[in-house]
Amino acid sequence: MGRTSKDKRDIFYRLAKEQGWRARSAFKLLQADETFQLLEGLTRAVDLCAAPGSWSQVLAKRMYEPLTPEEREKVKIIAVDLQGMAPIEGVKQLRADISKESTAEAIIEFFGGEKAQIVVSDGAPDSTGMHDFDSYVQGELLLSALSISTFILEEGGSFVSKIYRADRTSRLYTQLKRFFKDVCVFKPSASRNSSIEAFVVARKFCLPDGFKPCNLTTEWHDHPESWVGRKKESPSVVQVPFVAYKGELDSDRTYDLGENYVYKEPVQQPLTAAYQDILQKTSQVNIKYEGIRVIHNEEILNDWLANDENNRKNKSEKLGV
Repeated sequence: MGRTSKDKRDIFYRLAKEQGWRARSAFKLLQADETFQLLEGLTRAVDLCAAPGSWSQVLAKRMYEPLTPEEREKVKIIAVDLQGMAPIEGVKQLRADISKESTAEAIIEFFGGEKAQIVVSDGAPDSTGMHDFDSYVQGELLLSALSISTFILEEGGSFVSKIYRADRTSRLYTQLKRFFKDVCVFKPSASRNSSIEAFVVARKFCLPDGFKPCNLTTEWHDHPESWVGRKKESPSVVQVPFVAYKGELDSDRTYDLGENYVYKEPVQQPLTAAYQDILQKTSQVNIKYEGIRVIHNEEILNDWLANDENNRKNKSEKLGV
């Protein structure tokens, strides 16, 4: 399999390179915007878990690039991630943790005291292959994005975030309905049919009476009695509205490259990939024959080595070696 194999198997990966997007995920937000008109006329947007920046590119393309220099001064787009990413014209970068209140304060300060009109998040944890665990962690990441949105999103604003369709989808939908009048699950054609990935599109943000913005996970732990009551009142089965994008291209289909095909490299490689440390450690190691030992605590390691040596001696004595 050569370097063109993925271009054949993944039409959106090929188009992303040809059109200048940093990742194929750009088409997912483009299709959501086409379906729901999310970005029309907006001037303040937040992209959470932004690296490598494909969704920030879409925000800039829709909200910033079509405007005159005078109009562009009113547009403020901020991309938030712990990882760094290459600059994008019209987008401010903030390397910060979305679970911290200080991050929300920094975002509002960037907007000059105003709040965002839309918050988007395409963040996802490293996949383990265990679907139940992956969907749980993804749900927690979505709640972190929702938590900070309760701080930074203006009334009537919109929220878009990745979700894994699993048994917790109804629960997450119920929590989103606390804050948004209109919530649905959206499946873009750029997302493979074989994938459990989808996106929640929540509109018409409105804080419940008496609610103070907070970390929602912490709220559940601090006040479990309120959630027990709500769970009893909630119906056992919740019908979650589902919207699918019908496009001409199928992300699960293989397409011919065509006579005029020219291979292109990805637009932008990650600047600070999550696996960068491992690459550094393995650069001088033959991992086929030699393992890598990461020492976090010298004292614990020495105790473990001493116990291991004693166990070996005891085993040898029992065997009479």
